[in-house]
Amino acid sequence: MLVVDDSAFMRKLVTELIEGSEEFRVVGTARHGLDALQKVQTLHPDIVTLDIEMPELDGLGALERIMRESPRPVVMLTAASGAGDEMALRALERGAVEFVRKPSGPISLDLVTIRDELLTALRAAAQVNLSGVHGSVLQSSREAATSSAGANAARFVIAIAASTGGPRALAELVPALPAQLDASVLIVQHMPAGFTKTLAERLNALSALTVTEAMHGETIESGHVYIAPGGQHMRVQGVGRARVIMLDDSPPVWGVRPSADPLFRSVAECAGATAIGVVLTGMGRDGAAGLRAIRDAGGTGIAQDRESSIIYGMPQAASAAGGATMMLPLAEIAAALATLVRAGADVTVAGGDRSLYGGRSSQ
Repeated sequence: MLVVDDSAFMRKLVTELIEGSEEFRVVGTARHGLDALQKVQTLHPDIVTLDIEMPELDGLGALERIMRESPRPVVMLTAASGAGDEMALRALERGAVEFVRKPSGPISLDLVTIRDELLTALRAAAQVNLSGVHGSVLQSSREAATSSAGANAARFVIAIAASTGGPRALAELVPALPAQLDASVLIVQHMPAGFTKTLAERLNALSALTVTEAMHGETIESGHVYIAPGGQHMRVQGVGRARVIMLDDSPPVWGVRPSADPLFRSVAECAGATAIGVVLTGMGRDGAAGLRAIRDAGGTGIAQDRESSIIYGMPQAASAAGGATMMLPLAEIAAALATLVRAGADVTVAGGDRSLYGGRSSQ
């Protein structure tokens, strides 16, 4: 492993914390992005931890060159807060596996308090499928036209779950959804409070659909994407003919809050056959039971395939639980969603048929 930070003290602290776990070995350190590029070429580390704010070449610049020239799993270890959250999200979109926030700024004497979080990120990095990391950075695809659906209730409700590798996957999937989509899209991305608002703003800038962080009590609309706030579970509840977002801080599910399972189950209950669930890259099994609930209610379940997943854990669990109607490459999911919505609730999937969805069925 290569540790990259412009502070000699932090390099020492991070190295001691990582090697103290006895799970990983640090083969070298680098003081800025240019130094990191050289060390990557000479030391060939399996994983890189990378600070964002550094002299000579910052973390984003170094990350882009690493992923272009010598792709390998990168974990961002950053003091970013506020406006810096956008930089962390850009790093995730450019191929970083995970980010971990330093607890007390650039020089964090209390780094040990995020030891478990850092080691979890490194374990995820050790499982990365590099073919799922490659790809160019998306540019904005926002269209001048706005959805004619306006405030009308959507026919379909699409619920999406993502964890490790999710911000990059969402940056590809959400902008690919068409402006005229007769569906409300609700997303659970495992992410701390604060980052989800920035994620929504980033996706909104890239997408034809309107993307916002969800608010308690708001009615979901057609052509709108809602991101669950970090630290709160999100559910959908039928109120008369409307569907309303409900947020709460009840205990974590599968160790996370927000969790996809509560959202998926609520969508299954209120949307039935017009519910569509999507489980994207991530560790663990969040979303597996919820996707099965959607399928049992007559809806459709989609899981990202192994080849395009940065971490295949969540999609694999969803498939094993029987909730996935289709296993699709990330690049084909948006088209499949648009086709399902256009075709209506009576669309069925023929085994192995690629003509309608550009993908394959999961039995």
